Amino acid sequence: MTGTTLDDYTDRYARRVRGMTASEIRALFAVASRPEVVSLAGGAPYIAALPLDAVGEMLGRLGAEHGTTSLQYGIGQGTLELRERICEVMSLSGIDAACGASPEDVVVTVGGQQALDLVARLFLDPGDVVLAEGPTYVGALGVFQAAQAQVVHVPMDDDGLVPEALEAAIAEQARAGRRVKFLYTIPTYQNPTGVTLTEQRRERVLDICERAGLLVVEDDPYGQLGFEAEAPAPLRARRRDGVFYLSTFSKTFAPGLRVGWILAPHAVRDKLVIASEAQILCPSAYAQAAVATYLSTMPWREQLKVYREVYRERRDAMLSSLTDLMPAGTSWTTPGGGLFVWATLPDGLDSKAMMPRAIAARVAYVPGTGFYADGTGTGNMRLNFSFPSPERIREGVRRLAGVMEQDIAMRRVFGAVSRTGGRRGQAGSDAPGPDLA
Repeated sequence: MTGTTLDDYTDRYARRVRGMTASEIRALFAVASRPEVVSLAGGAPYIAALPLDAVGEMLGRLGAEHGTTSLQYGIGQGTLELRERICEVMSLSGIDAACGASPEDVVVTVGGQQALDLVARLFLDPGDVVLAEGPTYVGALGVFQAAQAQVVHVPMDDDGLVPEALEAAIAEQARAGRRVKFLYTIPTYQNPTGVTLTEQRRERVLDICERAGLLVVEDDPYGQLGFEAEAPAPLRARRRDGVFYLSTFSKTFAPGLRVGWILAPHAVRDKLVIASEAQILCPSAYAQAAVATYLSTMPWREQLKVYREVYRERRDAMLSSLTDLMPAGTSWTTPGGGLFVWATLPDGLDSKAMMPRAIAARVAYVPGTGFYADGTGTGNMRLNFSFPSPERIREGVRRLAGVMEQDIAMRRVFGAVSRTGGRRGQAGSDAPGPDLA
């Protein structure tokens, strides 16, 4: 016997289970949810900004007046009523009937996470390559790894994904004989960096992918949460062929309802529905009815404005606190929307190694390593500003700065900490970062 394990089922798992790893964010939730800890870690929306009395009455009426349908099974694609409302929501961003958006091509999902999983199930074979921004959404990494795909990161700068780097990555994978299936991108208020792909680069990225025969999976949870100006039109508003548009109501209404969607090329729609039915049979009829009723009867456009103002105030509190309190050598992005700031630590600090000391100081963040498939990113951290109050944000940054100062002092005494750290500065580079404060 060469070793022991606490898991008696190790020898029975499917091979794809070997690629499954715990999310660093999920692992933090148990600690970060303690009231004494200032959590700058998760990406939770500020639900208290909703008119909760009115929402509560609406949900009560759904059960009392429409329970025979809202509490029943539904269809795999999702209700027509909700798919029509989803098209109204997308039209605010320029994805409308003129560019081929139709309720017939919308598939309702259990949040944006199931949308990602469905795309992976349809297109990824073991060993396939997915190109993704570096860093990228940790939940997407989990989906692609579970599908036994290899994620290759494409560098970013202050203007978002670098087109030349995308071309180079495609060419490199072709030379190596690897099959690239699609580009996964969050072009607007990206998670985790907050960076937005510029207007000019959007067209270049689409042209590059079209020439390479590469599908584009556009994830857009934050596009309607801009603070200063309207975001550039989504990629799907520019090209209909080969672009999958994924979004969710988790950031603009209620994550607890778990309602998202995919707008897919027409030829793929039926396969998405079949795959979804195999997973969940049908999305929750009650949750769909709740979202559809909210969009039909309540001032949701005005609510978006409320969220924007709340998050702008909290972003400003985060940025001013970082400016006032962070030690020299720290830099960060200045997001124009969304929920996150991406910080780069002074040279020699390791965000993952520092985490236990931060938790002891009652503050939580997400180490940058969670957003890279290869474990780089130790020189970075993601900071969330949507959920804590401005006062709590400042207190959290104060505590975090204290931990960093202690680590800097220890480094001066004992020498620099070795780290593989991603690219410093930008979204993880040795070059200057995007919109550095």
